[in-house]
Amino acid sequence: MSCLREYLARRLEDWELRILPGSYDIVGDIAIIRIPNALRHRAEEIAKAIMEINSHVRTVLNQVSPVSGSFRLRRLEWIMGDKRTVTIHREYGCLFKVDLEKCYFSPRLSYERYRVAELVRPSETVINMFAGVGCFSILIAKRSKADKVYSIDLNPWAIKYAIENIRLNRVEHVVEAILGDAKTIIKERLLETADRVLMPLPEKAYEYLDYAIDALKPNGGMIHYYDFTHAGRNEDPICKVKEKISRKLNKFGIDFKVEFGRIVRTVGPRWFQVVLDVRVNKRIKRADL
Repeated sequence: MSCLREYLARRLEDWELRILPGSYDIVGDIAIIRIPNALRHRAEEIAKAIMEINSHVRTVLNQVSPVSGSFRLRRLEWIMGDKRTVTIHREYGCLFKVDLEKCYFSPRLSYERYRVAELVRPSETVINMFAGVGCFSILIAKRSKADKVYSIDLNPWAIKYAIENIRLNRVEHVVEAILGDAKTIIKERLLETADRVLMPLPEKAYEYLDYAIDALKPNGGMIHYYDFTHAGRNEDPICKVKEKISRKLNKFGIDFKVEFGRIVRTVGPRWFQVVLDVRVNKRIKRADL
């Protein structure tokens, strides 16, 4: 991806270049950029440049709201190209069909999806508590010898596309898409089922952590826990998240070890998305089940 600022250096004024976004996302053949209000008059020029730099891009959309709500959606405005929000994204040999207006999808999690898939061992049962259109789940099915992957999401549109993506990638024998709230699904049918649980929804992971533990087999297993945290200049964001979940796990008397942690991405000034790989060695039953 060539530098957009360099490409537009002779077309925009200096002050416009200074506030021009330094990056944008490409999902399939759709580009998404967040254009500041002060640059809205340049939207078509910016979109044209993106399409010239990326010859496969057929649509450019402007993100006009942050990701928000239970379904993690954002408001998108068409700028140039085909008037659509549906595309097929290719990633590590998988195909993901998605409607960017109705489902959450981030190409910036590509490496994290690959990393987790490579950790899955043969014959594992995996539960993805916040699966979206099925990216983590399908990549696991394609790249590992997992026995079963339960792919749960609350958004009916995400499950619709997850079912389609399961067929597209021919993993019907491994991945099952389930519509519903993960805590309810786990309590009703998936207690003590999983060797590995994924929690790729930082906004809800802490709240649902005890249900992830309930989903693990009695001898324990692995939880991939995601969270957002703010860290000052002298603070380690990974340590902050470790301390946060350690307090909760210790409260429940869980024998655990954080085997790995990394910053997945920066999401704002001194705000970080962090993942921890948490090995739970002994699971306890909660009295309220």
